[in-house]
Amino acid sequence: MKKRTASLLAAFLVLALCLSGCSSSSSSETTAAETAAETTAAETTAATETTAEAVDDQAAADEVAALIDAIYVQEWTEDTEALCAQAKEAWDALTDEQKELVEGENADPDYFGNDTGDASLDDPRNADDIGENELLVVSFGTSYNDSRVQDIKSIEDALQEAYPDWSVRRAFTAQIIINHILARDGEQIDNVEQALQRAVDNGVKNLVVQPTHLMQGAEYDELVETVAEYEDQFESVVVAEPLLGEVGDDATVINEDKQAVAEAVVAEAVAATDYESLEAAAEDGVAFVLMGHGTSHTAKVTYSQMQTQMEELGYSNVFIGTVEGEPEETEVQAVIASVTEAGYTKVILRPLMVVAGDHANNDMAGEDEDSWLSQFNASGNFESVETQISGLGRIEAVQELYVAHTAAAIESLGDLTTSADSSAEGTEGAALTDGTYTVDFDTDSSMFHINEALDGKGTLTVENGEMTVHITLVSQNIVNLYVGLAADAEADGAEILEPTVDTVTYSDGTSEEVYGFDVPVEALDTEFDLAILGTKGTWYDHKVSVSNPEAE
Repeated sequence: MKKRTASLLAAFLVLALCLSGCSSSSSSETTAAETAAETTAAETTAATETTAEAVDDQAAADEVAALIDAIYVQEWTEDTEALCAQAKEAWDALTDEQKELVEGENADPDYFGNDTGDASLDDPRNADDIGENELLVVSFGTSYNDSRVQDIKSIEDALQEAYPDWSVRRAFTAQIIINHILARDGEQIDNVEQALQRAVDNGVKNLVVQPTHLMQGAEYDELVETVAEYEDQFESVVVAEPLLGEVGDDATVINEDKQAVAEAVVAEAVAATDYESLEAAAEDGVAFVLMGHGTSHTAKVTYSQMQTQMEELGYSNVFIGTVEGEPEETEVQAVIASVTEAGYTKVILRPLMVVAGDHANNDMAGEDEDSWLSQFNASGNFESVETQISGLGRIEAVQELYVAHTAAAIESLGDLTTSADSSAEGTEGAALTDGTYTVDFDTDSSMFHINEALDGKGTLTVENGEMTVHITLVSQNIVNLYVGLAADAEADGAEILEPTVDTVTYSDGTSEEVYGFDVPVEALDTEFDLAILGTKGTWYDHKVSVSNPEAE
């Protein structure tokens, strides 16, 4: 009986323990399930909130992108200024993360975020109180602040210094760029129509329009057409030549403008290297590739002419290319093939553009695989490929060429005179007593002028009523002069002026031997023809004048 009782008690205890264990396991499983459910709910809530935040971020970025696309247009409207302000305000309200999400048809984070320099250093030249004489400088434009100051403003400043009696004003032809600058920097630049209307409203009588365009291409043609619409609202108006002058019929046609630009840009390109000369660079296997824009306009032959000009100057290691690949031989792969075939192993890329803006920084020197830098490197044909990001507008010789083009335009107005003419008022025809005088010697070309050490001054000698001016030039590249037209200089019996050897001392103390000439002068303040002969044996026509005599 005792054994049975003990057995029953043991069985009862085992059953109790089992029941207790099962109850505990069930409770634990319930608690774990509840915890898992709570965790899942929290994660779901967090994910939902994150998704909502992402949607909000993208929506804010999309709003800015839409505003940028709305002002990325080539037409000004009454709403343009307000839209520019809204776009900037919306951009400033974004977080850094949201700004990276901005993407549209033309919009991206660089529209507002790319640092291109200090816009406050620029001068939009949109002031009123112009006066009777206006010199309107028209450029395509650039949103790169540093380049706008160095390349466009420098040209405008040079023109204002050369013509202090004229009010220099600015206009851009690219409304897209005008809007970009206005939205990002708050700088208002006139388009061509606005600038012309400003001139009309200010009572301007005499208007000279100086384009900074490279050639007489599509933009130049459009400018001429626009100016013609306002022509009857001025007493006189003229559009000056672009940088490279007249186009010409084929690739063999070159001119003094193209020569001056070719010499200037190559000199600057070499000066930016460690080579003493272009020849020294060539001996080391270096080729300079100048990248222009390119165009489908008939003026595209200008690029071929520039290649001809390089060859005429003996610049065998200088090649011309274009972003657009028009003409065909200027397409990037064609240029790579030409440089390779010529045997050069090193390349320096530089823009053949007035402004070193978006094309120079991105199409030429950018990191994308389709940039010229990337494509030249990808060819595997060159030991090194370097870039020089520098526009033509900052080169002093180029600025002087624009000044010369403006001078020709002002002269064509007929009854107008430059400030130099005004300051010399009363000297024309006046008899000078025998003696020696310091005079201004003015020419119509930047490649033919007085040596910089002499500040544009020549020495006039008057003897028995006859006048002769001695001029000292910048080099020995001009070997003869002829008073008259180039066509007559080659005639039998033509009185050719022979050079003297002059020594000039520059501001840094260095000296140089250059050529000088004694030129007969019929009258002061009166332009006359003076032909020049260069080292290549070609005569060129020029107009010169002598003024402002001051007795020594």
